[in-house]
Amino acid sequence: MENLRRVRVMDEDDGKPLPFKNLHPQVAHMKVKEGSKIRNLVGFALSYMRSEDTRQIVFSAYGQAVTKAITCAEILKRQIGGLHQNTKVQYKTLQEVWEPKGPDARNPALSLSVYKNSPSIHILLSKEPLDTQENGYQGPHSFPSRENRKRTHESLDLSILKKSSENTDEGKA
Repeated sequence: MENLRRVRVMDEDDGKPLPFKNLHPQVAHMKVKEGSKIRNLVGFALSYMRSEDTRQIVFSAYGQAVTKAITCAEILKRQIGGLHQNTKVQYKTLQEVWEPKGPDARNPALSLSVYKNSPSIHILLSKEPLDTQENGYQGPHSFPSRENRKRTHESLDLSILKKSSENTDEGKA
């Protein structure tokens, strides 16, 4: 492989529709890539989903970007709340074309094609209820508000400190 260079990567799955039934016509399709910044993706998604006429958003990713797409969806679910989720996991076929370097580069017959199957994910978040019988469905979760979480953590920390100080006091007596 040191004598070859990758010329192009072709996505054979481009142009295929999203794997969800009954998508809203104004659904936003967020294509998450390896270099995407989570802060930018979530910022756009939050402003989009807070709009009154918006109903659904889809995060799609493959390869190394799958974890970023999951992170974005989880952050959005916590920030907005009450969102229904449907997740589809698939494989995406990529074709890499490699050509020789150096003096053999003039001969195009020596090019090499490599097909790769890469994991991909599509996450649909919807304000409207989705089909609960479909594989990959998750209903809305109720998360505690930010203030309640903070109070809970503070009270837990204090109770732990009190118990540990009581145990050390008993050991001294």
